[in-house]
Amino acid sequence: MCSSVAPRLWFLTDRRIREDYPQQEIMRALKAKCCEEELDFRALVMDEVVLTIEDGNLGLRVNGELITAYPQVVVVRVPTPWVQSDSDITVLRHLEKMGCRLMNRPQAILNCVNKFWTFQELAGHGVPLPDTFSYGGHENFAKMIDEAEVLEFPMVVKNTRGHRGKAVFLARDKHHLADLSHLIRHDAPYLFQKYVKESHGKDVRVIVVGGRVVGTMLRCSTDGRMQSNCSLGGVGMMCSLSEQGKQLAVQVSNILGMDVCGIDLLMKDDGSFYVCEANANVGFIAFDKACNLDVAGIIADYAASLLTPGRLTRRMSLLSVVSTASETSEPELGPPASAAVDNMSASSSSVDSDPETTERELLTKLPGALFNMNQLLANEIKLLVE
Repeated sequence: MCSSVAPRLWFLTDRRIREDYPQQEIMRALKAKCCEEELDFRALVMDEVVLTIEDGNLGLRVNGELITAYPQVVVVRVPTPWVQSDSDITVLRHLEKMGCRLMNRPQAILNCVNKFWTFQELAGHGVPLPDTFSYGGHENFAKMIDEAEVLEFPMVVKNTRGHRGKAVFLARDKHHLADLSHLIRHDAPYLFQKYVKESHGKDVRVIVVGGRVVGTMLRCSTDGRMQSNCSLGGVGMMCSLSEQGKQLAVQVSNILGMDVCGIDLLMKDDGSFYVCEANANVGFIAFDKACNLDVAGIIADYAASLLTPGRLTRRMSLLSVVSTASETSEPELGPPASAAVDNMSASSSSVDSDPETTERELLTKLPGALFNMNQLLANEIKLLVE
């Protein structure tokens, strides 16, 4: 533990997901970053926190300890399918009202807890969304069979709180939909969505950190099913994404108020996209492997940058430059960018080169240069943070 006067950074997660890969990797990266920059670090789980209001003031206790030095930045990882507004969100609201900067903020998390809530936030902003219906009440699924018919069959049916591709169906016709209504659980409402046939079994996962595109991964089903989730047996591979696709992902992230998120895009035949959904608690085990990235390290860098306004680590500075360019080493998804392609030379990413020289060379090659961000980060990230 560093000096008590050092900037304070907390990692707050849920006991049910604490041992999962993303949380373990973020913990590792935050510890390393805080040690490197002499930041005061503490990791907690939700059920260790006691919220207090004494003498009219907000306060905190952790495992019986009165907290007097509050965190300035809190990295939050909560299981969004099970988030409870009366408990989990209450803790996050308490911290936010005490002046803590949360990644992600409680309202941003709520925007992604329910898939229809996400679409409600995005509607009216010019974001391309597949036509979607939902309803009030938990057990009114059956009444939607006639109401949603204007979306045409087959249509996509999703539980608004589903995750990892579960509780998602492709309804062939009204009879199939009626059969489903007797089989599904009604613990949360469902949504009915226009089927994007050209994107069947594939989508693009875009991870955005601090308003910057970290990388992109094409996910493909291996068994013919509609869902492409890697947790259901789909495969992920690094891919390039058009500038239009990147800007759409960043726009969605900004509208939802997210610091860290995964945006899933459905592909259309003309190279444009629909937004499928947004993930506040995005997983990245397949993403790290496919794109050869350290997403947790990038999250830790961004968290550290928030402790000093106006300051970005080298890695985040590199992302801000790279996120404005399209990749070229993989086939591009979406309409081609109009700017000329100027590939980076192999020598500019050599681990033997000087870090400052490398950054200067990178900047002089932009803005006209387009290059593969994932490849560059994979080669440069260790060098740039030394």
